[in-house]
Amino acid sequence: QVQLVESGGGLVQPGGSLRLSCTSSGRTFSSYAMGWFRQAPGKEREFVSAVSRSGIITGYTDSVKGRFTISRDNAKNTIYLRMNSLKPEDTALYSCAAKGGGDWVYRSESQYDYWGQGTQVTVSS
Repeated sequence: QVQLVESGGGLVQPGGSLRLSCTSSGRTFSSYAMGWFRQAPGKEREFVSAVSRSGIITGYTDSVKGRFTISRDNAKNTIYLRMNSLKPEDTALYSCAAKGGGDWVYRSESQYDYWGQGTQVTVSS
């Protein structure tokens, strides 16, 4: 069983930055590809970014490319999402997810095995 806990969300002004963290309780963290998803009020959950087990391969949805950076530290059982140049449309509940499998990135939420509870990000002046 893998438990995921997100942190780092909050209220930020447009143009500001945040760094989200997702820490796993599992002992085999490096066996899991990881992803970030977000869900805004009244909208479906959408893919944001993903990182492979090794951390070498990353992927992003088009709307965050060049602004968000995903990374992982397998020694700390943690992934990060650095978010720069935040926009009001980035406001959402951000959740991390884990998937056992190959050293690849996965973009579909149905592919993931474990989910965290989420951390709220609000971008507003």
